[in-house]
Amino acid sequence: MVADMSPSSVKILLTGPPGCGKTTAVIRIVERLDPHKTAGFYTHEIRIDGVRKGFGWKRLDGPEGTLAHIDIRGPLKVGKYGVDVAELERRVVPALDAANARAELFVIDEIGKMECLSKKFVDAVQLLLASDKCVLATVAQKGRGFIQEVKSRPDVTLFNLTRGRCAGTIDEILQMLPFARCEL
Repeated sequence: MVADMSPSSVKILLTGPPGCGKTTAVIRIVERLDPHKTAGFYTHEIRIDGVRKGFGWKRLDGPEGTLAHIDIRGPLKVGKYGVDVAELERRVVPALDAANARAELFVIDEIGKMECLSKKFVDAVQLLLASDKCVLATVAQKGRGFIQEVKSRPDVTLFNLTRGRCAGTIDEILQMLPFARCEL
């Protein structure tokens, strides 16, 4: 789905089944851009002895932490994982501040069930999508509410990734980013 976009502000969403390469694509795109023009975060699995124990986050400017883990106790859970919403709000959401003048691209990996437990996260994403900033985000393939709302926006370009479609998609996205052309 290609949306109407101003040439200076694109909103790009990557979706697809788990393990199809959404986060890998985001990281490869960010690696090819000026780090001074990007802000946001990506997620990764926390594995111990080959077994997934949770999910971590890493901001593009360095800080990292835990989003969800089997050892986190509390009322907020997705499946077997307790979600640390307070940590997400304290350390990740500030990286999504649309008023950040230096950032031309905001990276959000991912807009999923865990992240959407935070109203502050949802509000920050809504502000970014309504802003004149470029956004590159991954979004859960399944989900209702805010997840479906984001994918249904008329101003986004939605890429449905499969395992064999990642490399071409990365190049296509880099061509869409107005400030990336000189850095390819």
